[in-house]
Amino acid sequence: PFFVLATQNPIEQEGTYPLPEAQLDRFLFNIRMDYPSASEEITVVQATTSNEKPEVIPCMSPQDIIDLQYALRATPVADDIIAYAVSLVRQTRPGQPDSHTVANDYFSWGAGPRASQNLVIAAKAIAMMRGEGSPSMEHIREAAPAVLRHRIAINYKAKGEGLDVDALIGQILKAVNTR
Repeated sequence: PFFVLATQNPIEQEGTYPLPEAQLDRFLFNIRMDYPSASEEITVVQATTSNEKPEVIPCMSPQDIIDLQYALRATPVADDIIAYAVSLVRQTRPGQPDSHTVANDYFSWGAGPRASQNLVIAAKAIAMMRGEGSPSMEHIREAAPAVLRHRIAINYKAKGEGLDVDALIGQILKAVNTR
């Protein structure tokens, strides 16, 4: 199994540069994390400023991970769920026939086909974690912000109006028919 976890520094800091669109698109999720609570921060400082070596206890074997990945890929997805994911992603692309007005007004570029793939994969994972047989439109909606936020660039108009990508994704989600 191969995983990549990466952190992203604020762009405003010296020496940091945004990743190109093609590299951002390789990440399944962009997860927003706030600062830790005071007690969490104390725990981090204690753990990282002493000679104590924490014991790492594996919770699963590499084969367990491979088996879960296989099971996830084998999870069935209804055609209407795939169509919903694709429709949602296509609406983020400005200047296209099926663009949402939010995309046309506020996005420099929208999410590509890999976003549709990753929305379905993420929805399958949500369904699997909850013990549900297959993903639903609600699972797609739940995964959408983390899957889409790093694949969409907002324009100067959006920035000037104080809008962020999550709020704009939310507007598209409200408008997209859930049948």
